[in-house]
Amino acid sequence: MSTMSSKIYLARAGGSGEDETYALDNGVAILGFREYASLAGAKDYDDIVSIVKAATPGIKPRAAGNFAGQLWAFALAMKQGDIVLLPRKLTSQIALGRVKGPYKYAKVGSELRHVREVEWIRPDVPRSVFGQDLLASFGAFMTVCNITRNNAEERIAAVLQGKPDPGFTPSTTGVPKPESVVGEDESPGHDLTLAANDQIVAHIQSKFQGHALSWLVDSVLVADGWTTKVSPPGPDGGVDILAGRGPFGLDAPRLCVQVKSQNSPADVTIYRTLQGSMQSFKAEQGLLVCWGGFNKVVLNEAKQGHFTVRLWESSDLVSAIYRTYEKLPAEIQAELPLKRVWMLVKETTEE
Repeated sequence: MSTMSSKIYLARAGGSGEDETYALDNGVAILGFREYASLAGAKDYDDIVSIVKAATPGIKPRAAGNFAGQLWAFALAMKQGDIVLLPRKLTSQIALGRVKGPYKYAKVGSELRHVREVEWIRPDVPRSVFGQDLLASFGAFMTVCNITRNNAEERIAAVLQGKPDPGFTPSTTGVPKPESVVGEDESPGHDLTLAANDQIVAHIQSKFQGHALSWLVDSVLVADGWTTKVSPPGPDGGVDILAGRGPFGLDAPRLCVQVKSQNSPADVTIYRTLQGSMQSFKAEQGLLVCWGGFNKVVLNEAKQGHFTVRLWESSDLVSAIYRTYEKLPAEIQAELPLKRVWMLVKETTEE
């Protein structure tokens, strides 16, 4: 199927990412909605509405239509060759793949689940690769929806091929979306916290490029009580920051930090280089910061070094900034002006 004819479907893997690892490891997209049995016999949207109403008596018409629309999109509208987009909960990444097979009601662990076979072509695309408008669509409070806004089909297909997001060209119109497919515009809301976080990530990416990101990480460490020494710009021998406890930084634990500002997942070579540097400097602990996150090989190998090395991607660094913000230097706060706000969290329709 050609790229231009492929639709884009967002399909989550649980509200907390509980199905994420299984989905990526086993080449499937998994839908929640456990209260609804097999949809294999459904021929159209009306059939699925009937299934929803029969399984959940008393459900309000609006909710029935919303749930049925998502189930219909997953089981019937989604075709082989369409692109599936999974916003990952366990990392700050987006998984992209193509639908490889029809809807199935299949055994996953000890229970039957709604699944589609998917070839996950790029399972670890950093969120920061996408424009803010697309990230806003990805934040829709829906388990499944058709993403079409702002030339999404062409842009996401480009990222799937390893290219950067070309951005939205207002003069170019996207492919109209079928009325029967639930799209991001029909979502009951968007994740405002995630949207705010994406904006902050984009701002940091623009203001703290290259060695400046090491300066930002160093400021966070100092705010956390470390005494540090930052390597000057240029070749660093595998270490960007050396840190220790005590007024002179001579007390244990000693920490080696490597910072990578690349907007792509780090491979295992970078991880192993940091481990070698820790041995050279006799450091008990290591911190590897990679703006674009880490690939699967790094994440698996890092499990063995859980008590010696920590991995930080963009979301981890942002969380550390939130925690230490009031102690950060005035120059950092000027470059990164933040304000804490509170909002009411409403119930969502995500399953």
